[in-house]
This record gives sequence, structure tokens and C-alpha cells, in this order.
Amino acid sequence: MKPRIHYTKPSITELEISYATDAAANGWGEKCYEYINRFEEAFKAHLGVKYAIATSSCTGALHMGMAALNIGPGDEVIMADTNWIATASPIVHLGAKPIFVDILADSWCLAPELVEQAITPRTKAIIAVHLYGNLCEMDKLLAIGERHGIPVIEDAAEAIGSIYHGKRAGSMGKFGTFSFHGTKTLTTGEGGIFVTNDPVLYEHVLTLSNHGRARGQTKQFWPDMVGFKYKMSNIQAAIGCAQIERIEDLISRKHEVFSYYRDRLEIHSGLSMNPEPADTVNGAWMPTVVFEQETGVTRESLLDLFADENIDARVFFHALSTLPMFEGQKNTPVSLDMPGRAVNLPSFHDISKVEQNRVVSVIERVLNV
Repeated sequence: MKPRIHYTKPSITELEISYATDAAANGWGEKCYEYINRFEEAFKAHLGVKYAIATSSCTGALHMGMAALNIGPGDEVIMADTNWIATASPIVHLGAKPIFVDILADSWCLAPELVEQAITPRTKAIIAVHLYGNLCEMDKLLAIGERHGIPVIEDAAEAIGSIYHGKRAGSMGKFGTFSFHGTKTLTTGEGGIFVTNDPVLYEHVLTLSNHGRARGQTKQFWPDMVGFKYKMSNIQAAIGCAQIERIEDLISRKHEVFSYYRDRLEIHSGLSMNPEPADTVNGAWMPTVVFEQETGVTRESLLDLFADENIDARVFFHALSTLPMFEGQKNTPVSLDMPGRAVNLPSFHDISKVEQNRVVSVIERVLNV
């Protein structure tokens, strides 16, 4: 059997190992937050924002951020139907309702005109998810939010390295969140981060992140509100510190992998890949191929062919409105149609051109070219 090609795995070097080892050996007592503070400062500098709070997950960062915006029972939050459930679950946990709108056929991200149509007096936020490194139309979404007095949140879990009109994904909304899961361009194993330029929102989320204990509180073990426990560990942050030192190389390598696929595949008709419009940079977290309906290519046929070649391929996100807990919201034809004819391609940092060529050959075979 041919060697297995994994769809993703992290890039870990001796630098990450040395920092994690130091955190495990010495990062206790007065040093228990040393790498966390260092990582937050480095990530702020990379992103160009004023405030950052490292968290145990992107989901936790979203949960706290929306809680600090006082989103709760009876409220509605607009988001794209094409997403992983991690964006929707904090809305549900807060007692609010996710309102799913359709995506644009070219970017697979939130359709701004449909967002505006979905706004009601109960709408408390709009979440812009930069899917697979693709970028939402932030100028339009921010303008909609400003017209209606509704904050726009950026879920940039998959968009490290993505740049929109000179601004990094995650830095433009009321707040942004990122994921450092083991599949991501920058990883801490598990983990995430909350970022914002709003000092009041930052202080609120900082308090929530520490079980509701405000940093100015002088009484020991005295919470000022009911908070959360979504902290990143010092050892995770140590790995993150090493990764952020390598961030430009990590981003560049992901884009190299994506560009090679694009050069090899977009010469064929009947398919499209992650877009990169003018004045943007796609962070290229997950190179994705979408086949035109006329080709007759299906997700099942693709997965079978990849399995025959011992290659991991990842399915395009199912429309959230098709999940049993969200049944009833299905006016999203693009989101409903696209998963059946799309696939994410292997794109780990150390993938070789030989391995990429094996992936390309599967795509060409399904297209009969």
C-alpha cells in the first residue's frame, strides 16, 4: 500500500520542544503565567491589536466575548449556514438563537445582502467566519453593523495569515477569535485567543476569563461576577511562543502548498478553489476544491478515490441547518448544495510535491483528464 498522506498535522521543531520543556520544568509559582503573557504580547504585535486574552479554545473565546456583549435569552445572532458548530454552540449556550443565512458561491462566506435582510429587533450580533482562510466582505458587513448599531464579530479560527485590505483577519470587528487546534497553521495543541481594540470589552472579558475576579479586586478569592474557566495553560502558551516566532514562515509555507495546488488544478475546467481577490491575502489554511454541478462529481466518489490511494481528505462543512438540533432553518440553497461536491485537500507544512502530485492525480482522474 502507498504511504498515507494525512490531511493535516502541525509543524513542531526543537524550538517548541525546548520552550514546552522549560515551561514544564520551571513554569510554576511566580512563573505560572510567564509564557501566557509572552504569547499574548507576541500575538497582539502580529495582529496589530491592542488587547489579547489567551484561551483554552476559540469556542471559549467566542463564548466569553458574546457574554460580555450581554447576548442572552431571546436574542438572535446572524451567522453563515456553512460553518462548524463551534461558532453556533456558544450562542445556544447563552440562550440565544443562531440565525443562519446563506453564503456567497465564490468565497463560501457570509452573504452581506442576506445578512441585512435577516436583521430583526432581536439581532444582537453578526458573526463573520473567515472560512478555510477565505475572507468575508468586511467593508460591507461592518457598514451594515454600523447602520443598525449591531456589533460584527470575527471568527478567524481558520484565518491566521489572511489579510483584507491591509488589515489582518480578526482585527477589524468588535472582537476577534482564533483557534490554535492541532490542525491550524499556528498551534498550541488545543487553544485559542480573544482579541479586541475595545478597552471596556477587554476588561469585561478579562474578568470573565478568571472566574469573574476583576484584576483590580484586592480581596483574595473574591469574584465580582459569575465567570468562566477558559484559560490557556502555560505549557500550551510556551508552544505558542515558539510558533509565533516562526509565524511568517508557517504562513508562507501554507500559501506555497495552496499555490502549488492552484497552479496544477485551476488549469482544468469544472472546478474552483479558495479565492484570493485583489487587495487580499488568503491565509490558505485549508485548500479546498469545489466541483461544478455539470461535472457530476460527488463527495462520496471523491472520498472513495482518496481512500483507495491512502490519502486523507476532509469533507466540506455540512450546512448547520441540516443538523437535527437546528432543523427548520433551510432557506440557504448554496450552503445546502456545496458540501456534496467539495473536498478539503491535504496541506500540512511538510507535505512534499510528490505527495501533492498524488493528490492532484486523484482530482484529475475524477475529472477524466
